[in-house]
Amino acid sequence: MEENTGRKKSGFAAGLLTGIVIMAVISILGFGGWYIVNRNSSGSYTSENVTEGDVSKKLDQLNQLIDKYYLYQDEVDRDALVEGIYSGYAAALGDPYTVYYNKDETKALMESTSGTFSGVGATLTRDADTKAVTIVNVYQDSPAEKAGLKAGDILEKVDDHEVGDEELDTIVSWIKGEKGTEVTLYVLRDGKEETLTATRDTIEAQTVEYEMKDGGIGYIRVSEFDLVTYDQFQAALDDLEDQGMAGLVIDLRNNPGGNLDVVCNMLKLLLPEGTIVSTKDKNGKTDKITCDGTNEFKKPLAVLVNQYSASASEIFSGAIQDYGTGKIVGVTTYGKGVVQQLLDLGDGTCFKVTIAEYYTPSGKSINKKGVEPDIEVEYQYDEADPKKDNQLDKALETVSEELK
Repeated sequence: MEENTGRKKSGFAAGLLTGIVIMAVISILGFGGWYIVNRNSSGSYTSENVTEGDVSKKLDQLNQLIDKYYLYQDEVDRDALVEGIYSGYAAALGDPYTVYYNKDETKALMESTSGTFSGVGATLTRDADTKAVTIVNVYQDSPAEKAGLKAGDILEKVDDHEVGDEELDTIVSWIKGEKGTEVTLYVLRDGKEETLTATRDTIEAQTVEYEMKDGGIGYIRVSEFDLVTYDQFQAALDDLEDQGMAGLVIDLRNNPGGNLDVVCNMLKLLLPEGTIVSTKDKNGKTDKITCDGTNEFKKPLAVLVNQYSASASEIFSGAIQDYGTGKIVGVTTYGKGVVQQLLDLGDGTCFKVTIAEYYTPSGKSINKKGVEPDIEVEYQYDEADPKKDNQLDKALETVSEELK
């Protein structure tokens, strides 16, 4: 179990993303853009030097050795061994975004995209450097909030399960459960251990929050691009317009990404006519998603990003920047510029595989580079005023200046 006791408090910067965020409500997102398709095809898993017979022979040999020598042979879960083969096969590609999901993981994944979950209502991720699992966001009025969970808490244990180096999807499975059941979360907060008990409930993902700021400047925070996000975003935009919005700030900090179609539909509410994003696959085939420009947003706009804004957030900010629709404020984004596809394996499992790289409207690749802000502002935590947000202040100032 790893502790990051030296971690600097940093408000929005407390969320440390690796590109894929797992929600404790819970969802698996941050794919950069994904599709679900049925795929029943057969193919060889052999190489020039290894035949299918060789693989079968080796597995049979391993099984015999387990039966003959393994101390805890009676406890062996044969199904888990088989699932481990599939997971390891995908993992051996060395691509963190190409993943095999077993039946339970697939069910959780499909449930998550519906926007309704059974869990506690919090977003968590693993720090790429320290490996600490950190709470990024806690839903308002959720079981997590009622239990006292806070953004920035480091998750150490779930019930009797030590977090340690466990995969995020495994940790998610511990947190999930039937409505009405309890889960105990052990977290590290400011160097002190806290024990919190939450009662699981049905959670409707609230991926969009908004309000009208001083000077008639609207503020919309988008935490992820889920299937429910477009409707929530459109409703927020319409309401702010009805309130007489003069300018707008869209906050994508700590947003790990999500559904490609969702982010593109949201951009159709803002962009002029033209390409939103293009993708190129392994064969060099290029596809484009376009906008007709009928809803072009012509008021002053700023988009807030940080180093944890990834994937679909970068599609969003990259397009806004390329068209000059608004100013990008913050720091360079994460740099996940690849698209995944979900393949239904036909037996309740699925395979998420990287299929293409995407490009901004001007043709720029942001993979492993990120989107550079027009106005660079590092987040500065203010101990005297923890609620102070210098990045948001700069974004509001940027829009305000354009209104003069």
